[in-house]
Amino acid sequence: MKLDELLRWQWQGYARNHQARSNLLLHIALVPLFLAGNVVFVAAVVRLSWWLALVGIVATFVSIALQGRGHKAEANPPEPFTGVGNALSRIFLEQWVTFPRFVLSGGWFRALRSAP
Repeated sequence: MKLDELLRWQWQGYARNHQARSNLLLHIALVPLFLAGNVVFVAAVVRLSWWLALVGIVATFVSIALQGRGHKAEANPPEPFTGVGNALSRIFLEQWVTFPRFVLSGGWFRALRSAP
C-alpha cells in the first residue's frame, strides 16, 4: 500500500479503534514518549552515544508495548499487522501523523468525552 493510501486507511478507522477511555489516556501520554524516544535515538546516532541510543530505543519500545496493551481495551481493536514492514509503517505513521492529527482535529477530545 502506498504511503498516502495507508494514511487514508489509517485515518478512516482511527476514531472507531480509539474509543476506550483508558486507551485514549494512554495514547495522550505515550505518543509523546514514542516521539521523544525517536528524537533521542537520532540525536544519539549523530553524537555517537550508545547509552543515549539505548535510552531512545527503550522509550520507544515501552511506548509501543503499553499502547498495545491499551488497544486490548477497545471494542474494535486495530486490524492485525500483516508483516514487519506493515507493522513498522503503521506504527510510525500513527505516532508521527495520525495521532497528532486526531488530537489537533478535536477527535481525541470528542472520543474522551463520549467514552463510557
